[in-house]
Amino acid sequence: MSAISVLTFRNSRGDLVDVASIAATRVKNEFGVVLEQALRGGAIAITRHDTPKAVLISYDEFQALVKERAPVLNDLRAEYDVLLAAMQTPKARKGMEAAFNATPAALGKAAVKAAGKRR
Repeated sequence: MSAISVLTFRNSRGDLVDVASIAATRVKNEFGVVLEQALRGGAIAITRHDTPKAVLISYDEFQALVKERAPVLNDLRAEYDVLLAAMQTPKARKGMEAAFNATPAALGKAAVKAAGKRR
């Protein structure tokens, strides 16, 4: 089976790998061969009119990719929980109350002051 072109993607280990591509028509006619190549190589890009439309990956590669995302979401959740807890302090509550009760002029003055500090 010859590939039309080669694409590059980052696999579950974070390595950049070349992925062979094949036309959807050939996948339909040679699915067993394409499946075996995906199992050996990790992935096959399926094209329609020379444009990648889908990727066939091995189940092991799929599991590894899915598993990689879970810790990231858990890390974000933990970071969010820390930020939320910090916003629940008496000082933060007082600041938010002051902001909500501030006049438009006071808010404008505070915004100008904050923008000046960033320069």
